[in-house]
Amino acid sequence: MPTQTLQPAKAMEIKPDLPNAALPSANWADAFEIENCDSTADMKSLAQQVVGTMPRWARALLALRNMLVVPFGLKPDGLKDVKDPSDMVAIFPVLHQNKDSIVLGMDDKHLDFRLLIERSKRDQTHTLRLTTLVTRHNVFGRAYIAAVTPFHKMIVRSTLNDAH
Repeated sequence: MPTQTLQPAKAMEIKPDLPNAALPSANWADAFEIENCDSTADMKSLAQQVVGTMPRWARALLALRNMLVVPFGLKPDGLKDVKDPSDMVAIFPVLHQNKDSIVLGMDDKHLDFRLLIERSKRDQTHTLRLTTLVTRHNVFGRAYIAAVTPFHKMIVRSTLNDAH
């Protein structure tokens, strides 16, 4: 009798919930989910596992992005938005957190950005959902999101799969 091997869970794109309380004005969003997440970690630690463990290629893209946006007067990170650097996960300020969700994000001239990480129990597994919410303020915000979306989706899938 052949043995059945369980395949590791893979992040799946799902329909985002809009409007969303984390950023009610969002006019762009995506969401990804993965099953069997850590049900015991606090949300900041879980967010650090997901956002703080970007693959090297994604960190290189982010470093390039940060260099390219400075001449336009855009923020390279959220360090200036917080009084205490411990209120950050990677480059993102923690805006809100409770037992099963955390909201990271920052506001800038071209767009406001929120990363909502939620954990929920379904049947016998715990699911982790990562929703990106964006309010695009102007043409530059729309162009920026159009340019980064393919990379964003690859990074989100990769970080969820790796953190799993």
